[in-house]
Amino acid sequence: MRDLYIRWMELPEPVPGDSYLARLPVVKHLAERKIEFHKQVTFFVGENGSGKSTLIEALAISQGFNPEGGSRNFNFHTADTHSELHTHLRVARGVIQHKRGYFLRAESFYNVATNIDELGIAGYYGGSLHHRSHGESFLALAEGMFGSNGLYILDEPEAALSPRGIIRLMQRMDELVAQDCQFIISTHSPMLLCFPDAEVYQITKNGIDSVRFQDTDHYRTTVRFLQNPESAVADILGYETEQ
Repeated sequence: MRDLYIRWMELPEPVPGDSYLARLPVVKHLAERKIEFHKQVTFFVGENGSGKSTLIEALAISQGFNPEGGSRNFNFHTADTHSELHTHLRVARGVIQHKRGYFLRAESFYNVATNIDELGIAGYYGGSLHHRSHGESFLALAEGMFGSNGLYILDEPEAALSPRGIIRLMQRMDELVAQDCQFIISTHSPMLLCFPDAEVYQITKNGIDSVRFQDTDHYRTTVRFLQNPESAVADILGYETEQ
């Protein structure tokens, strides 16, 4: 197996108990175990509030990326919304360093697009990203700017994408994995979790476990819903169904 740009991460010491971070399941469990990366694509999946996006953000900042997103060359600042988790995180890098990289946050991608326009570099992205939909802007970034030997840290990229957009992202990821790239992604998307030969870490109140994508709560819930959507909706809303 080829060496990875990020090998593992851990919290060598617990986060102070008076910090809100100490209440996040991912922080609590990370203090008890090291998370190792074995695959070129790693997913973190969990319910809202599990802390997966906070962890992804901290990892990105620890690697020199702008907290609001972008490459390491981006240094714009609009608001201090990131946590201090990165100051507690210890990350082991591989022997070979990545040549390029990007941190994508769905919630602050607008700010990245604005900064691209302000820097006068929109031409490298095929024009202003503000002139396209959110999803098309992100796909233009992934298809046009993500390149070989890269480290790509993505926080819920599916938030901008239609199902067909997710398929296009998976196709681009497959191309880049063959070009020695590493992806670390937080997601709620059952489709994205199906990416071949990826490692999936599921974060629950009981721990952080490496699981098959078929065993994640997200995948199982979606499959059950789609097998009989009418019955599922009726059950959710408390309606009686016709016998």
